Amino acid sequence: MSDLHDHAEEYVPRKPSKGIYVLPNLFTLAALFGGFYAIVMAMNNHFEMAAIGVFCAMVLDSLDGRVARMTNTQSAFGEQMDSLADMVSFGAAPALISYEWALKGVGRWGWVAAFVYISCAALRLARFNVNTAVVDRRFFQGLPSPAAAALVMGFIWLMNDMGYQGADVVWPMFVMCLYSGLTMVTNVPFYSFKDVQMKRSVPFAVIVLLALVIAVINIHPPIVLFALFMLYGLSGYALYAWRRTKGLQTSVISTSTDEPDEQGLHK
Repeated sequence: MSDLHDHAEEYVPRKPSKGIYVLPNLFTLAALFGGFYAIVMAMNNHFEMAAIGVFCAMVLDSLDGRVARMTNTQSAFGEQMDSLADMVSFGAAPALISYEWALKGVGRWGWVAAFVYISCAALRLARFNVNTAVVDRRFFQGLPSPAAAALVMGFIWLMNDMGYQGADVVWPMFVMCLYSGLTMVTNVPFYSFKDVQMKRSVPFAVIVLLALVIAVINIHPPIVLFALFMLYGLSGYALYAWRRTKGLQTSVISTSTDEPDEQGLHK
């Protein structure tokens, strides 16, 4: 009996392993599938469906974080999963699709534009991950990768809808990839909409305005969506210029970093 008693005292139950929250990661996986679907559609020359796949990934990507916060299911795993999914849907997919649609017609120059875009997307996501704690949450530091993907894919969708082939607009596609990619790694501030609280009540007019926006988009999605994201893609430079003329701080870094080597890089 004493031996049994000793063994019972030595036994230490294991702590239950931490699980993975299903709901927010389900949205992330769905967004990842949107990017994968877009690549597959482009491989089969269905570029309009490829653009729709990326735009669907954008909608799902905008929901996973909000769902996690609203249900209190945030996790480090979810953050890493979201970044990896973004790299596929908004980094690799637009670069590969734009190359397949138009850029391969100019040889190595096409490689340059596509690689600049995908490398800037990777740098943008990495910088976002390490600067989360120091950036003013009201703004993004550089163009967010979903918006950059919307510019590239929106251009392809619009041109394809107007009857243009990739070979007809190679250089505009080249410029669009470079602009979208390089804008992602600038320090230009872009409004993040993160201060919009979904749980708060809003005036009735706001709901009417949202209904009107949906109706306008439905008139002709390729034109309206591309125009909206083109305006957003230029808005950061307009805000930067306005702040400069007013003598206001242009950096979105709200507190200094602890790394001495990074001091002065975000002004």
